[in-house]
Amino acid sequence: MTRMYHNLPVEAYTSQGWFDREQRLIFSQTWRFAGLAEDVPEPGHYVSVQAGLNNIFIVMGRDHRLRAFHNICRHRGTQLIRAVGKTQKALTCPYHDWTYDLEGNLISVPDESTEYPNGVDKKCFGLKPASVDVWRGMLFVHPDPDAPSLAAWFGDVDPHLGPHKAEELVEYPEARNAYEIKANWKIVVENYIDVYHLSHLHSKTLYMYDHGKAEYGWKGPHYHFWEPPSAEYSENLEKNLPTPRVIPEPHVGAWVPMLFPGIGIGAGEDSWNLFIITPLAPDLTRIENRTKLANASQWEFQKQEWSSWGFWKGFGGAKYEGKDAMNENDPMASGDFTTEDIYACEQQQKSLTSPYFEVGPPANGESPVTRHQQAVLDFMTAQETAEN
Repeated sequence: MTRMYHNLPVEAYTSQGWFDREQRLIFSQTWRFAGLAEDVPEPGHYVSVQAGLNNIFIVMGRDHRLRAFHNICRHRGTQLIRAVGKTQKALTCPYHDWTYDLEGNLISVPDESTEYPNGVDKKCFGLKPASVDVWRGMLFVHPDPDAPSLAAWFGDVDPHLGPHKAEELVEYPEARNAYEIKANWKIVVENYIDVYHLSHLHSKTLYMYDHGKAEYGWKGPHYHFWEPPSAEYSENLEKNLPTPRVIPEPHVGAWVPMLFPGIGIGAGEDSWNLFIITPLAPDLTRIENRTKLANASQWEFQKQEWSSWGFWKGFGGAKYEGKDAMNENDPMASGDFTTEDIYACEQQQKSLTSPYFEVGPPANGESPVTRHQQAVLDFMTAQETAEN
């Protein structure tokens, strides 16, 4: 008998076969976050990202137009570029020096006259295009050059994501970080959207919000969430904010959506944050965090305050000052809600392999968890039906 974790079999969180299906059917068939618009500011600048089974890069051409290509040399398939950077006027494969211009055209083949006596029809060997688009100041790629528009993909949920204009904010580079969680990517997503745990696991770290008044729901496979500040916290809201406002008054509260299949946004009165999920293995997930704030000149003085904390995490910027806050050996007394979440996710993943594992009835606040599981099933089924 197959053991179930709500709407999905346990194998969906533990098996390599299921992980491979998700890479092919979900992460290779959806829009993938690739960076912020300012990451590619000038001709020749580029970023690359893994989108399921595909490595894709975005490059700005000489005409200042963004283009996306599969990061595959048309000669032997070697990866052309790595990570992020700036090229000059061309992209050269490190293996045999086949060279492409910034528009993806093959322009040079070394030793062509001797190695290829009949020549190479360069028009037939340009880089394979992918799709690229910009939404709310973010760069996205899709492996399919004829993918449905990004506006259509996020259109229904867009009005529920808050009044923030991320493209007008500036990144706080000291808050950018990446780390790995020893848990399946769906465990990480489910923790992110689990409303029930907010007032329990995070009772001392996210106390500034009134979780009982949270408003949340779904638009297609995308989850949206908003909750107001608690009455006590809101009394002195402006004094409590660790940075100047990123949205005008009277807007208050936290907008914390999870966009399918793994793009979290945590936005409040003072900051706008990204939580990017990348599955690495059935039991390993990479998280990248990026934070944007008001114009740096308005909060220069806050950097000194934050530096005294060592590191600042989360859209609330709050610290728990309880007597055990500095007990580094106890994640539940860390004073950091990210540390609490990592611990919870990893403990759940460990339990999935126990023959005694079973789940109890989901609470009302866990309805987003089962809904997300259904979204995963529905999307995979639709893709498999399309393939057949």
